[in-house]
Amino acid sequence: MTPERFNKIKTVLARRQPDLTVLTDNIHKSHNIAAVLRTCDAVGIHKIHAVSPDGQIHRHHMVSGGSRRWINVALHNHASDAAISLRKEGWQLIAAHPARSSIDYRATDYTKKTAVILGSELEGLASQLIDEADKAVIIPMEGMVASLNVSVAAALILYEAQRQRSKAGLYQESRLAPEEYDTTLFEWAYPEIAERCRNHAIPYPSLNEDGSLAKNPLIEITRD
Repeated sequence: MTPERFNKIKTVLARRQPDLTVLTDNIHKSHNIAAVLRTCDAVGIHKIHAVSPDGQIHRHHMVSGGSRRWINVALHNHASDAAISLRKEGWQLIAAHPARSSIDYRATDYTKKTAVILGSELEGLASQLIDEADKAVIIPMEGMVASLNVSVAAALILYEAQRQRSKAGLYQESRLAPEEYDTTLFEWAYPEIAERCRNHAIPYPSLNEDGSLAKNPLIEITRD
């Protein structure tokens, strides 16, 4: 771990947005999931939620060691469970869904604690998610096609959220809880060591100012 790499990780973590997330509803195509994850990382989302009845998200091989590493994913078996869970935590639920009551996606306040709900192009959103949403938003279309690819729609909506949040100064100071920040910092800096620590129920060691290990926990594992 070079000091430059360590500083880059700290800079990115300091700009993470714990109160902005995405909920994907049965988006099956791996390249779409890959693109959504990449956009989430780019705008500073720390964790996303996904409705996936089989308990897995099929990830494109190009992001298996890339964007997926930087985004936490919470899986939900049912759409209703996901919506209820987010609602209890105080999230504003914004559904990307065409309806008579839908408003322009730019007319929403994304500086609030916001979950953007995205469905597949073929099936759209589950009725439970539409019913639970605080509002539905659309992206104005001036051409012959009726909708955009879900990953493109996600990028437009999330970069509007990023624009509003940047203007409001929400990227100017670290917003992750200290414990979450420290844990994520170690896991990003030393993913292999972090995994071995978890497997052996060993606490993560402290890090020096330059990112080096205060002590090597693998020595204790080897002794055991």
